[in-house]
Amino acid sequence: MSKDEKNFREQQKSQDWEPKVIAFLCSWCSYAGADLAGVSRLQYPANVRIIKVPCSGRVSPFYILKSLQHGWDGVLVSGCHPGDCHYLTGNYYARRRFAILKNLLEYVGVEQGRVHFSWVSAGEGEKFAQVIKDVIEEVRKLGPAERLAKLGG
Repeated sequence: MSKDEKNFREQQKSQDWEPKVIAFLCSWCSYAGADLAGVSRLQYPANVRIIKVPCSGRVSPFYILKSLQHGWDGVLVSGCHPGDCHYLTGNYYARRRFAILKNLLEYVGVEQGRVHFSWVSAGEGEKFAQVIKDVIEEVRKLGPAERLAKLGG
């Protein structure tokens, strides 16, 4: 690693650095919860970008890995509560994929806490805001994601 690259990384870790988090939200529950948080004017960090997906079960682990590879510092996947999925079992598939993905991320050296999974229903705007705050804070403690970003994007 060159001296310039080390200096650049140190600057990234300085106080000015803010984590970038990408959130994949199911359109039926979690996205509606995010909408409720916005309509209710609940405060949560603005450094999260939301991608609306039909179901959390449709979020491929490839999307999560590519997000980390392309420079996102954290990833959140949020869907309907178990038993409330509009596609019946989509969130169960997501939960199984996430369990396997956690092992893969650990194997490749991605810190625990970069990828999060949550259940948020349409009526839980306050919970959504709190989940975002918690994810941002945990990713902030970890610092910039570097492990997969080194592989290129």
